[in-house]
Amino acid sequence: MIYVDADACPVKPEILKVAERHGIEVTFVANSGLRPSRDPMVRNVIVSNAFDAADNWIAEHAGPGDVVVTADVPLAGRCVAAGAEVTGPTGRIFDKTNIGMVTAMRDLGAHLRETGESKGYNASFSPRDRSAFLETFDRLCRRAKAHQSPGDQQ
Repeated sequence: MIYVDADACPVKPEILKVAERHGIEVTFVANSGLRPSRDPMVRNVIVSNAFDAADNWIAEHAGPGDVVVTADVPLAGRCVAAGAEVTGPTGRIFDKTNIGMVTAMRDLGAHLRETGESKGYNASFSPRDRSAFLETFDRLCRRAKAHQSPGDQQ
């Protein structure tokens, strides 16, 4: 299963394209605003507007053999801990070897913004990011499929 933190996700079409090629189901999770799909391999889950409701839903469902797409570092950490393959929309992989440092850097950045020492610049999403995402996401989907037992594969 592919779980997508869908609020403001810039790579939804790419996710659908790769998922279709691999025959993997996709679940988009958001607070609102998801376009309905007639594809039986695509599921939309609308959660409440409560703080972190989408993150909590994904974290409760993701596990070994799943792929999660999120830019949210705390959610990435929870999914990595659950055994899922995790990437951001720029193709950055979150795993056990880097999630601690990524979390620390996120926390440091938040502190610097709160104290006014940083303006909190976020680079815009570029064609290079989209290309890196496609490459990483395809690799993670292949890895997730390999994780399935032979009887589970379609």
